[in-house]
Amino acid sequence: MRITGGSAKGQILKTLPGRMVRPTTDKVREAIFSILQPLLSNWQRGLDLFAGSGALGIEALSRDMKFVDFVDQNEKCCSIIRENLKKTGLLEKSHIYCCPTSRAIGFLAEPYDVIFMDPPYADNTLGNLIGQLDGSKLVTGKTIILASHASRLPLEKKYNNLSLIKERKYGDTCISIYQKEVTS
Repeated sequence: MRITGGSAKGQILKTLPGRMVRPTTDKVREAIFSILQPLLSNWQRGLDLFAGSGALGIEALSRDMKFVDFVDQNEKCCSIIRENLKKTGLLEKSHIYCCPTSRAIGFLAEPYDVIFMDPPYADNTLGNLIGQLDGSKLVTGKTIILASHASRLPLEKKYNNLSLIKERKYGDTCISIYQKEVTS
């Protein structure tokens, strides 16, 4: 798995061996950033939930995002994220939290421009977590939430005040993008 764009383009990332982690493919990551480019005018802060190898957050940092928080509950994944950040020279632009996603949503306090969510496909709590994000301090009207999930397990069009604004399918992977509804 390689970084597909920016300052770390071409760097090969380490991943957890075996089937415990399903890394987002290079092709899907390229598609994700093509989708995000016109939606984001400001790449200041990102949050990579279910970070695994850290590929999505590292890709964002490589493409000029200023800072990314990484969250994964698996200590081996947290070590791999740290190794990948060191290898790409992006460690100083990040923080790694080794804890469950729902706990991180509860204690993180600053809003993000982009929140990446790429849980294991068997995880059936993704919709609940999107709903939890809506009520958190992490999401403003400008925050983009990008959820990667199995195509065979569609997400809802709306979670509280978060609405689906774009959806793309790539084989068994579906990318769903949510944003808060603007109320007047």
